[in-house]
Amino acid sequence: MKTLLTLLFLTLICFLHHTSASPLATELMLKGGCCTGFNRTAVPKSKVKHVGMTPDDCTNKAVVVTTVCNKKFCIDPSWTWAQNLLEEFKKSTASSTSPRAPFNSSRCLKG
Repeated sequence: MKTLLTLLFLTLICFLHHTSASPLATELMLKGGCCTGFNRTAVPKSKVKHVGMTPDDCTNKAVVVTTVCNKKFCIDPSWTWAQNLLEEFKKSTASSTSPRAPFNSSRCLKG
């Protein structure tokens, strides 16, 4: 019985590790700005440099979030968080070309 519980626990840990590997999802961008898939990674607004949609000619529509470190995330466009982020970003850039707070307020800390 202990062996079965241990095996179940290890399987659960492996599954959770696999599903939380969101940095791999940054590599879903192809040339031309299209996404091969998308995920649900909530990027903090202070780390967001740009938010937009994939080009019209892309098969998979996605919200593309670019961070201050120039990493691009393809986000599920049906996710309410992504829709709200896109609207907030559009409002923050409506009167200027650069986003206002709370967007783009962090620095890239590549080390």
